[in-house]
Amino acid sequence: MTFSVLGRDAATGDLGIAVSSCILAVGRAVPTARPGVGIVAVQARSRRGLGSSLLAGLADGTSPAALVHRAAHAAEDAERQIAVLDVAGTVAADTGPGSFPVSGHLVGEGFSVQGNMLGGDDVLPAMARALTTARGDLPDRLLAALTAGQDAGGDLRGRQSAALLVVGGRAATDEDDGVRMDLRVDDSGDPVAQLRMLRNLQRAYDEGDYETLAVFAPEGARDLYAALAASRRGDRQAVRSALEAMRSRPGWSAWLAAMTGDPRMSGVSRLLGEQ
Repeated sequence: MTFSVLGRDAATGDLGIAVSSCILAVGRAVPTARPGVGIVAVQARSRRGLGSSLLAGLADGTSPAALVHRAAHAAEDAERQIAVLDVAGTVAADTGPGSFPVSGHLVGEGFSVQGNMLGGDDVLPAMARALTTARGDLPDRLLAALTAGQDAGGDLRGRQSAALLVVGGRAATDEDDGVRMDLRVDDSGDPVAQLRMLRNLQRAYDEGDYETLAVFAPEGARDLYAALAASRRGDRQAVRSALEAMRSRPGWSAWLAAMTGDPRMSGVSRLLGEQ
């Protein structure tokens, strides 16, 4: 009922999973991760809590292969499908005999793709090829694999939800919770495409791409990003127009007054102060 990809970025040590399914809110059901420990996919008819127990085993030093072997011989897990990836990039996967056909998994160096009730035999090979040939950072490569799986047939029943979760290879601290990305599409006619859009929007926030945010940010904040984008371009008139639009919205004049010392607004103030 689901197809997913796990991978590790050898350069950063980050671990990630991308998943899609014809169920509501797959991001709640399939991925489980712990920074500095590993990441797990539990699919098909996996019992609730299996992901947490697999992560606990990783934290205790048990290898992915041993954890998968243990689950494969547990009567209560006969209908499950799992994949386990640790911080070193060691990965193991198994498809239980009770998983819905077409089902299976492919394991490579530092990654695994798996799925059940798939639209065809080409889904998993297409995902593996896309992951290993795609450029970009880990989230982009995971999304490339997920997109390839969808294009090759995806979930036989249709489309509803998708998720992307990336965590760091080091344990969480008080200053850093270790979660690099956590995006979810819970109900959509094209969840993989929607997830890619969210990834691009997250990139725009992370990189301060005000031009993009001026178009795709929530409507109430677009004028703010339009002002910031215009200040970078040196377009004084566009800054004034955006600020006037912001002040016309209830509550924004007070917000602007409170943000006079914010570094993001300094460029706006400097531009308007120039003669």
